[in-house]
Amino acid sequence: MTAVSQDDAGFEALTRAISLRAGIALEAYKDKCLRRRIAVRMRACSVHTYAEYLALVERTPAEFERLTDALTINVTRFYRNPETWEYLRLRVLPELVRARQGQVRVWSAGCSSGEEPYTIAMLLAEACERAGRPEWLDRVAVDATDIDRLSMERAEAGRYAAAAVADTPADLRARWFTAAGPELEIAPALRRRVTVRRLDLTKEAPLRPAYDLILCRNVVIYFDKPMQERLFATFADALAPGGTLVLGKVETLLGPARERLQLVDARERVYRRIV
Repeated sequence: MTAVSQDDAGFEALTRAISLRAGIALEAYKDKCLRRRIAVRMRACSVHTYAEYLALVERTPAEFERLTDALTINVTRFYRNPETWEYLRLRVLPELVRARQGQVRVWSAGCSSGEEPYTIAMLLAEACERAGRPEWLDRVAVDATDIDRLSMERAEAGRYAAAAVADTPADLRARWFTAAGPELEIAPALRRRVTVRRLDLTKEAPLRPAYDLILCRNVVIYFDKPMQERLFATFADALAPGGTLVLGKVETLLGPARERLQLVDARERVYRRIV
């Protein structure tokens, strides 16, 4: 067996073992992305082959946890890509809140450490107030799902470094955050509206049958094309008629879902379900 084939066989054995043990469908992830993130942990452990690293992972539970965290890590912050949030704030949420009388259902798919679902909760609270019905906030439900254990723990805690809110408008920072030592804490009124759950997008169904708004930004880029098409179909199915899907700015809708989702704003990657 050549060195290249040994390397490929070792990589396949390692990813298969991770998938079985962690319950993550790694076969749907892009090969380059997986190899890059695994390489970071291999260097940290001073091992040079996938076979050596698999042996290490199997006998070292702590390293397995660090590896799964590395494979699912997401970089995010509050109000990331402010122009996208301003589009939602001004052109989507006010009408949605009035039409649904506050009974708005949102899915933050791949929520990371919670900045995205709490941002949308803030803007929904503001939309309820501008509609003259602040009490409608109690009707809002935001489902925040991810597979990364540490990220979900941070989302549930609702505490963040000051740098995480640097892009957030000053009025929202003042209204919805309080100091908690060196960190900032999300207001309880928003935390009650956000439900954090573990969900593997590649093999588990959405938590609800119909959402008014789905946010899945900078997530599908990590999957291969067949899985991307499957995920877009899942989002189309999970949206209520007229519901809105928001993707990341480098993501493009693929597959049969294009027949069901109309592009509303190309720059902000906003789509509306029409079928």
